[in-house]
Order: sequence, then C-alpha cells, then structure tokens
Amino acid sequence: MFATLAVIVAAGLLGPLLAAGRRPLLPVVVGELAAGVVLGQTGFHVIDIAASPAYPVFYQLGFAMLMLSAGTQIDVESPAFRRGVARGAVAFTVVALLAVPLAVALSQGLGARPFTLVAVLLAGSSAAVVVPIVEERQLKGPAISFLVAWIAVADAVTVVLLPLTLSGAGRLLTAIAGTAAIVAAGSLINAVARRVVFTPGAQSVWRASRDRGWALQLRLSVLLLLLLRAIADRTGASTLVAGFVAGMVLARLHQPGRLAVQFVGVANGFFVPIFFVLLGSRLDLRALLGDPRAIAVAGALAAGATAIHLVGAAVGGQRPRVALGLAASAQLGLPAAAAALGLSTHQLSPALAAAVMAAACFTLIPASLGAAMLGRRSGQP
Repeated sequence: MFATLAVIVAAGLLGPLLAAGRRPLLPVVVGELAAGVVLGQTGFHVIDIAASPAYPVFYQLGFAMLMLSAGTQIDVESPAFRRGVARGAVAFTVVALLAVPLAVALSQGLGARPFTLVAVLLAGSSAAVVVPIVEERQLKGPAISFLVAWIAVADAVTVVLLPLTLSGAGRLLTAIAGTAAIVAAGSLINAVARRVVFTPGAQSVWRASRDRGWALQLRLSVLLLLLLRAIADRTGASTLVAGFVAGMVLARLHQPGRLAVQFVGVANGFFVPIFFVLLGSRLDLRALLGDPRAIAVAGALAAGATAIHLVGAAVGGQRPRVALGLAASAQLGLPAAAAALGLSTHQLSPALAAAVMAAACFTLIPASLGAAMLGRRSGQP
C-alpha cells in the first residue's frame, strides 16, 4: 500500500510543476487530475482506488478538505460580501433561471441526465478558483465586491442542492433531512464557539498553543470537519455539505493566519492532491473519447455556463460586465464533487463523469481571461 501511496503523492507533484513559473501552463488541479488519468483507469492502471481500504478514506478526507477550503472563502460577515450581496444575488438568480431550460435542452438533446444535476452545475461558480486570484492580484472596488458576493451565494446554494440531485427519488427526503441536520449542527457549533473563542481564558490557551506548538486550532478544525462528516454518514447526507459548512463556520470565527497556513499544509500538501489524483484515476477518458455525445456534453456545459454567467453579469449591472461574467463562470469544486458522488452512487456513467470534469477544465480558460481583464482594469500586472 505504501509503495502505491508514494506513487500517488509523487503524481500529485505534477500539478505544482505545471503551475510553476511566471507563465504557468495549467492550474494545479488540472495537473493532478492528469497524473491520475495517466496512472489510473484510462492509462497504465497503476492506481486502483479499490486496491486498499485506506484509499477510499484518503479520497473522502481529501474531498472533505477541498470543500472546507471552499467554505472558508465565504465569509458572509465580510464588508466585501455585504457591499455586493444584493446585486450578486440578482445575478445568481438570473443564472439559475437560465440554467433550468438550458439543462432541459441538454438532457433531451444530448442525454445529459439527470437534468437537475446539469442545472446546478451550470449555475455554479468556484470561490476556490476566483477568491485566491482576487487576493493574489489585490483586486478591490465595487466590481470585486459584487463578484465575491455573487460567487458566495452561488457556492452556498449549489453546494446544498448538488447532493440532492444525485440522491434519487427514494432517498431525497433522507438527503434533505441529513443536509438540514448538518446545517443545524454547524449553526449550533458556530454559536457556541463564538461565545468561547474570544474569551480571555480561550485567548490564553491559544497563546500557549502558539508558543508551544500544540496546533490546537488546527486540531479543533479537523475535529469540526470529522464531526460534521460523521453526521453525514449517519444521516445519509453528503461529505460535500459537511466540508462546506465546516469551512463557513471557520470563516465566521475569523481565526488567525497561522491556522490557514497550517491547514494549507495538511490539506493542499497531502489530502487534496491525493483526492484529485485518485479522482483522475477513476475517470475513464477512453469512454469519453469514444462517446461523441459525451464530448458534446463537455463542450456544451462549458459554453453554456460561460454564456449564462455573462448574461447574469449584464443583468447585475456592475461594470466591467464581460470580465465579471467570465470570471464568475469558473468551475472546479462543484464538478469534482459531482464526478466523485456520481461515480460512487453510479448515477453518472464513466463517460459522463469525465465530461463533467472536462467541462470544468474548459471553464478555467474564460475565467482566467476575465481575471486578467479585471487585473488590467485595476492597474495590476
């Protein structure tokens, strides 16, 4: 097992290698997925997630930490969110309304089913892609407030809806109840934590942890994630919701920067790359390339998502409309979640799961272009 695990970790290094330099070739996750594709079901069959009972655990933890990272990007109390939330909600509503008939058309014309899943994917955005770009380029102003709020609303709504689209009619009520239980538990933990974290006694413990290297805040963050994940297991809810709610709780607690550094080390240094490599190993690109309809679905999903986000930006009324619409069309965590959940529940065929991930990679092109346009408008290199 450890030899294959070493191969998986080494394969994950392809992502940073392709993303390094002043002109990166590809985003990090694309390289990690590509490495998994080459070594997995599509390529040399070196990696098989069913070969060891430990790999599904790594896979699920990586998925949960990916969604936690996305959730931490959404702080509903931040000034940027509050300034842009009204227009952002309008833009998302427009995108969601347009996504439904487009999803029905793709379902009937290309067999992209279930259409509810397609609609959620079309309406989604990716804080995990856009927010780091905004921070790296130090973009500010009303346009950025609008963009951040729009993506926050889109992420929050689509993350809750996505697992329901893959639960099947027989498990829909169970999935809704499980999702509600996770949200309620997260709200309760947040309310209790906000009363405790900022007390003098807690601050003294945090200082001791910092000075003595206990990493208590990291331990408690992981414990929060595992508790919500356990609720998901017991109620039949999704890891996606558990991770996202845990991230939103941490964002509202405004924890210090060292926690972010520690978490990045644990998540982005180990578990999340393993998730993307294992996900890539499960994707069957041969099935995709051998299915012209699946290829058409990938192109239509990417083009449709970009088009309706451009309309949403235009209706939102915030300039520069084209740049904002392109940036908001970014997809990453949600399609990865859909592919992972769809393959696990057998709701998606291997070809369609690969098409979903291919479409997500395609949307990174217009999203990167939109971010560059926003950077030039702000005078950033």
